[in-house]
Amino acid sequence: MDAAEKKALEDIERFGCHVIHVLPEGDLPGFSYSVGVQKSVGAPEVIVLGLGREIAHSIVNEYNTRVRGGERFLPGRFYDGFLEGFEVTFERVHRGHYREHLGWDLWLHKGDAFDALQLVYPTTSGVWPWDPVGPKLFRARQPLLTASGGREAG
Repeated sequence: MDAAEKKALEDIERFGCHVIHVLPEGDLPGFSYSVGVQKSVGAPEVIVLGLGREIAHSIVNEYNTRVRGGERFLPGRFYDGFLEGFEVTFERVHRGHYREHLGWDLWLHKGDAFDALQLVYPTTSGVWPWDPVGPKLFRARQPLLTASGGREAG
């Protein structure tokens, strides 16, 4: 076990999850995700795409705190408390996206036998990534990791 794996396991033991940040590369957006939430409390892992490291880390921590407190998030419903002044929603992440986006969870769970949710947020004007009037750059920065690549819940 290397130092990074040891740190991840220590964070999961201490906080209930470890947070991974992946920098943007070319046209691909950066993203952050939890590792260990499902092992700790049985709730799905969470991933956030297209936000800066600090805000994304804060969102993953908020999700972890809330699921550790017993709250569960359902795809298609809207929730407050993640981004000030905005509701967010969740979509189920299709397993076909796990390898590219959730590598550390594949390591921890020794395969893809876990669930993951994508936290989805609107633009500051309230446009969602699935809205046809939404800016192309916004949709590119926050691709939906569903089976269809579009909204599936709700």
